[in-house]
Amino acid sequence: MTGPDRRERSLHYSIGILAISAGSLLLAIHHYSTVTADSLISLSALGILLLILAAVLVYAGIRKSYGNISLCVTFYWTVSSLWCGSGINFILARNNVLIVADMKNAMVPGLAAFTLGLFIIGVVGILQNEAVVALMAFALSLSSAHEIALFFNSGVGSSVIACNYLIVTFIGVYFFSGRALYFLSKMKVRLPGTDISRIKDTDQGLGVHSIHKIELATTCLILNMLASSVFGCRLLNVTNNLFIGQVAWLWTAAVYQTGLCILSYRSFKMLDATCFAFFSILRYAEGYSLLYQYFETGDLRFPIPLFVVFSILFFIMSLFACIKNMVDSVYLLFFVAYCISLACNPSAFFSGGSQGINVAIYVASAIALLINLYNGKSSVPIPTGEGIMQKLFANRGFIKIRQEKDVNEPYLGYSKYIDADVLAHAGNMLAAFAMTVPGNPAAPLLTVVLPWVVVAGGLYNLICGSVAFSRGKTLESSAFILYGIMWVIWGITRYGGLYGPDRSFNTAVGIICFILFNTFIVFTTLFLSKAWFAYALTFELILISFLLDSFNRLPNGYDIAVTIIFGLVSFYCFLATLFNSTFEGFQIPIGSPFIKISGFSETKNRCPHLISTRTSSVRQIAEIMKNGGICGIPTDTVYVLVAACNQPDAVERAYKTKRQAQDRPMSLWISNLKQLEPAKHLFSPLVWDFMQAAWPSSISLVIPRGEWLEVLGAKDSSKYIGTPQSIAIRIPDCSVTTHLIDMVGPIAVTSANPSGEADTTHHNQVYAKLGDNVDGVLCDGASPENIASTVVDCTKIDSGNIGFFRVGIVPKSQVLEILHKVQQKHKLGCDNLAYAPSIENLADLENETRETENTANGSNGSHSYDNGAFTLNEDNEKL
Repeated sequence: MTGPDRRERSLHYSIGILAISAGSLLLAIHHYSTVTADSLISLSALGILLLILAAVLVYAGIRKSYGNISLCVTFYWTVSSLWCGSGINFILARNNVLIVADMKNAMVPGLAAFTLGLFIIGVVGILQNEAVVALMAFALSLSSAHEIALFFNSGVGSSVIACNYLIVTFIGVYFFSGRALYFLSKMKVRLPGTDISRIKDTDQGLGVHSIHKIELATTCLILNMLASSVFGCRLLNVTNNLFIGQVAWLWTAAVYQTGLCILSYRSFKMLDATCFAFFSILRYAEGYSLLYQYFETGDLRFPIPLFVVFSILFFIMSLFACIKNMVDSVYLLFFVAYCISLACNPSAFFSGGSQGINVAIYVASAIALLINLYNGKSSVPIPTGEGIMQKLFANRGFIKIRQEKDVNEPYLGYSKYIDADVLAHAGNMLAAFAMTVPGNPAAPLLTVVLPWVVVAGGLYNLICGSVAFSRGKTLESSAFILYGIMWVIWGITRYGGLYGPDRSFNTAVGIICFILFNTFIVFTTLFLSKAWFAYALTFELILISFLLDSFNRLPNGYDIAVTIIFGLVSFYCFLATLFNSTFEGFQIPIGSPFIKISGFSETKNRCPHLISTRTSSVRQIAEIMKNGGICGIPTDTVYVLVAACNQPDAVERAYKTKRQAQDRPMSLWISNLKQLEPAKHLFSPLVWDFMQAAWPSSISLVIPRGEWLEVLGAKDSSKYIGTPQSIAIRIPDCSVTTHLIDMVGPIAVTSANPSGEADTTHHNQVYAKLGDNVDGVLCDGASPENIASTVVDCTKIDSGNIGFFRVGIVPKSQVLEILHKVQQKHKLGCDNLAYAPSIENLADLENETRETENTANGSNGSHSYDNGAFTLNEDNEKL
């Protein structure tokens, strides 16, 4: 880990500890002041400060989670959700929405969940030797337990709670003292428990994807404990009623699980993201049901068909979850039972049966939390049934589990998402079946449809549309965003009490606009698939029902019929997308497009589109290039157009695909620096070592032309590569690309788009932009990045200067840091192996060089280091 990375991650770790210490100090002051009945901090101020600190902890957790991850991420997010719910209730109490007598029923369910959750984190922290996190978690768990005791027995005293919070504060002070001593002593003094580098080294042994799954899943389990505790406490008579004071906990869980869903898409965990979204949809609906009682009285009506459909969705997710491990699969079965219990009783969330299952979910979540946290770093993990299904399908020729794409850690800010189509189809399905229950025009809010339509159909369609757009799926993203907007508008208007018995002409005009937009989408789906055509067409029927309703001309039962039809089509698309993204071999058919775009037909004599994950596909592309063809291939950045350097005619063709080609020189790519070994004597030591340090990566180095081109077999095609003075060369950090180069030799590269157009970020765009100019396309879906490589001018590097023709995916600071390290290495006399065999021999090498130079140059004291045709004077060495 580099110095800046270490300092940055240490900063994020420290920010989280500081925020927890600050919040604990505020709560300690609050509880001490309640003893004297003279509150030093008003409840509104305390609530707002806790919400701010909760946001800081979310930020620290996200930033920390994209470095090397430890238990602290789950700890940060857990404390953040605790203070978020508590802060909201404090604000409600200060504004008389909650009275003093209500605080017990409002606070106890949340405190009960976090008492156990923080205790489990503390236990695992001790087992993993993370002392600071463990002690803080234990102290916060004790403070939550004492707060519960205070509600039932005033004799406990607030001072006990304040003491627990002070302990947390003192631990934070100790941690910051240790970090201060560490830096002031220049990393020599390390107080026990404050050595962050040790925690990072422990984490480096874990894979990126497994870490992300642990951190996101464990936080979600604690949030499920929180929501289940609300209803479980009511069943066990710990609380007296269900009311607005518990909405803060339910909607805190919902909002945080929505965030976890988005982070899971960034972590390429599609199943986890879909499950987190399902959990959050339940929490939004539960919170809405409790919130309504504050404004109105009356018996709520619940959409029973929706609960049946939701139980089916959870059951399907349970079947697919068993592919990873059996614990997750069994856990989802509890939610299948929960949805069935909601469908079996008209009271739904308020019935004893569903509340009893919430108690079971609470216990199951606690057990799963302990297993996941313990297995995160344990060398002897608790068996979870992981890998059983993979072994079962490994020997099946008919159907095989699709292997996940190997991607780098997805940092915030770049388009690194897995497809979200599964969740979008499920959300549309839930919204459609929710609307099968007609609302009461006199009291529309009594029918609990609003959260399902607005959240499942609206919010998550907008999220999935954004993910689809980032992956280059323009049509799908347009459809999801349009449907999401329509669900939100129609849900709030019809089921939110804004839509009176008198219909408006303006309403009809707005719906007609949506119909026109969707008509265009229906037309474009003719080029996509039959399933998508049916999907868009049936939604058009729903829009027509909305239009007829706005004119009071809706036939009886028409709206219910079309929503059921759309729901069934959505279910088929959900199942097909989920199955086809999980398995390969047998696929659930979605139908070929009605109209096939030229180049995408099944005719073999046209441009072949081959899957990059298959060795046979890469070999076929290599044969095309060896025979003088040019192809579009994926890289570590965007798609590019390539030709073999030993095929001058092919390089010329690729060169001429660009308008004003002379202004857009082609670059040269190799797969390994060993390909340049025969010409090593033609490069200066600084350039050679800089290439070694910078590659493989998304950094292109512009170096002077030379005889080294002949070594790569690019002499005849070199006039089309680079400029008359220099050439950009690099080794891409992409296994598919380097494997292809190993087969065909060095390649000439240009962007896979006409001059002046945006970079190509999906294999479907290659042929669409270049047409018959391309002879084959290696398909790898959406590009891992939407930004091209960084191009560095190294023509004057030996004088200590480099320039930047383009700053792309690799920031300028990172390139300069690499150069600085190489320069420091040369100042110490440690050149590449042709000049300094090892660090141990540097002293002997320096003495030998000095004696040789004194002999050759007299005693003038000047030094030079020869390397065949290249000489670096000592004056130039001082970079």
